[in-house]
Amino acid sequence: MELYVTEISKYVIAIMLLLYTVTAFMAFRLRSREARTKIYVAQIMLIFMIQIACFIQIIARTGKVLYLFFFAFQIVVFSAVLMLFYFIYPDGNRLIINNCCLLLMIGVVILTRLSYEKAVKQFVIVAISFLIGFFIPEMIFRFNFLKRFTWIYAAVGIAAIGAVLVLGVAINGSKLNYSIMGIAFQPSEVVKVLFLFFMAGALYKAEGIVDILIASAVAAVHVIILVLSKDLGSALIFFMLYLALIYISTENIGLFIMGLAFVTFASAVSYRLFAHIRVRVHAWLDPFSDITNTGYQLSQSLFGISSGGMFGLGLYGGSPKTIPFVESDFIFSAIAEEMGILFSILMVLVCLSTFLLIMQEGYYIHDKFYRMIICGIGISYIFQTFLTIGGGCKFIPLTGVTLPLLSYGGSSVLVTIVMIMIVEGICMIGSDERYEEYLEERRYYERKRNRYERYEDEEY
Repeated sequence: MELYVTEISKYVIAIMLLLYTVTAFMAFRLRSREARTKIYVAQIMLIFMIQIACFIQIIARTGKVLYLFFFAFQIVVFSAVLMLFYFIYPDGNRLIINNCCLLLMIGVVILTRLSYEKAVKQFVIVAISFLIGFFIPEMIFRFNFLKRFTWIYAAVGIAAIGAVLVLGVAINGSKLNYSIMGIAFQPSEVVKVLFLFFMAGALYKAEGIVDILIASAVAAVHVIILVLSKDLGSALIFFMLYLALIYISTENIGLFIMGLAFVTFASAVSYRLFAHIRVRVHAWLDPFSDITNTGYQLSQSLFGISSGGMFGLGLYGGSPKTIPFVESDFIFSAIAEEMGILFSILMVLVCLSTFLLIMQEGYYIHDKFYRMIICGIGISYIFQTFLTIGGGCKFIPLTGVTLPLLSYGGSSVLVTIVMIMIVEGICMIGSDERYEEYLEERRYYERKRNRYERYEDEEY
């Protein structure tokens, strides 16, 4: 019986995600509020249908009734998040929050399959993150003085990642986190938000090349500390954020090309300086030459992706636990193995639609400070997604960063949800700007009509 349930449900799950992905891109073309609302309602129904199908598969395979309570708790929390968001923030971008909930749901499902304890811990952090996050859009919308703390953002960020260099414990050659009251904390995730606010504030106020050079020097301090901590994945993300924001601020393609050239040079230097980078590059070039040692992690990832086929082996049908750190660094490989290549590709397209939505909001907003923040969030999100998936698929060397909203990691999921809520707050600012433009245009035509009517009265 469980075999029939698994076989049927995996096709149903793929079809429903296909429908969700189609609606996600259809929403770009719809201008009518009523038409978009129908799309959003359909998406919510599909999210819960995918979740139900996944947990039917999990319960059929394990026979553990305990999972039903966990599933019910998820339904309650996700329903509350979506309903409260729609009522409290009607001017926010609903498609972004729908995509966020879908990706979180997929992450919790695959974590439940890999480790029930980690899945519960992750979901508790998700619930707490949303509880905190619901205050953020209103703060972004109301508190315009956030633009004033440019150098405070920089000082706090440098101090936080500098503490890792001193207090952090090296894991696999990198210092990523330290403990606060027994809780492991990765400050580079939080500092990513502070770094965005610092760069936006510095470039927003910049009046010439000197101001840009000062901002660049402070940005370099962030990156150098991360390099010294051997957290090269985060260092690369920070540097790409810096390059993107410099380009958005100056629109100087020459600076961007110079930055890319510097990344290439820095990568070559890092290869020479750090032994664990050389190991990763050698494993990337030929993981099967040392399959039992340095190439084991990547080769197992590739075996998992290839064995899943188009529709996957079904939850609990594969062997994703053979991949070390599968819950964090290789979550995409586990999803591809058990839920299929088609499901994985559609999931990537949902991530892409989220990025495009964020950048679209950034394109339309007039306030330069918030435009740089929202575009920075979009670039950070898609670049980190690319690094994680590309590393697991042998497209690029492994960087050791998590897949946003999907991988196991409290700091990562908390900060990503906070960033999504910052985006929603900026969406509200954009809606307010468009409403003010509408009122100004309306006042202009009313003045024009009044002048015309007075002219007609005088002629009469």
